[in-house]
Amino acid sequence: VQLQASGGGLVQAGGSLRLSCAASGRTFSSYAMGWFRQAPGKEREFVATITWSGGSTYYADSVKGRFTISRDNAKNTVYLQMNSLRPDDTAVYYCAARYGRASNPVLTTTQSVYDYWGQGTLVTVSS
Repeated sequence: VQLQASGGGLVQAGGSLRLSCAASGRTFSSYAMGWFRQAPGKEREFVATITWSGGSTYYADSVKGRFTISRDNAKNTVYLQMNSLRPDDTAVYYCAARYGRASNPVLTTTQSVYDYWGQGTLVTVSS
């Protein structure tokens, strides 16, 4: 599976962006998907995850209520809608795929369980 993230850019605090992650291959619906981010000088951290069917999601506390993860299995794409952006959301955002149809999204909050990673897209939020 190859993942291509897009949609990053520069936005003012309080604004919105939608990230997309397009996946190659015909088995996208067999993968749980996640978004992670890495701010300058910091370690990469979990943002959000969604199960293979899109039926369950899980978020980091720092983005809960502001970000929404979704997927369109017909388009092999996962999205991250980011609203009420803050300067501390500035980071490179990565999408990742983990093979498996587990129903509990908490199982895919850890980076080490993912099989494939995209190249990242930069989000910069100005104050």
